[in-house]
Amino acid sequence: MIRIILGILLIFYFLTGCGIQTTATTVKAQETPVQTAEPTAQQIESESMTETIHELESEQAEMAEEAEPVMKLMINDTVVEVLWEDNESVEALFNLITAEPLTISMSMYGGFEQVGSIGSSLPRNDVQTTTSAGDIVLYSGSQIVIFYGSNSWAYTRLGRIQGLSASELDGLLGNGAVSLTLYTGD
Repeated sequence: MIRIILGILLIFYFLTGCGIQTTATTVKAQETPVQTAEPTAQQIESESMTETIHELESEQAEMAEEAEPVMKLMINDTVVEVLWEDNESVEALFNLITAEPLTISMSMYGGFEQVGSIGSSLPRNDVQTTTSAGDIVLYSGSQIVIFYGSNSWAYTRLGRIQGLSASELDGLLGNGAVSLTLYTGD
């Protein structure tokens, strides 16, 4: 291929030197792209290693995001799974417990909820809500409430207990005062 291009260039040189204009076919021959040599095994291996490194870096970034601490909830000695809301109240509660766990003495109220003081005031965005068993809400900005029954009032939603039935929640929360502990973990 290189010989062909050199030959065309030589012909072009002689034709322009003699004062003869080039034809369209000669110009087209010059514009034909030069094919590069096939990549070597070393180049292919290097590209493959670069792709692998980028994939590993992406996986590490994803794992780091997944390993971020999350807020955990324990009622007496039972750890419960909670789906936390994405709001400023939950963020403030999380920030409150990052240094050390927060234990709250809860009291039964009305036969359908446990209530306890957080010990500080959190941002609130109260909305008229009908709760059900498993709902966790903020009341008056400083009280955390966990329902094992239902009620209707203006609350700020914090989260919802997952994986427990209404009867399991009644058994966990409906038999007297409980201790609630919020802590971070991964």
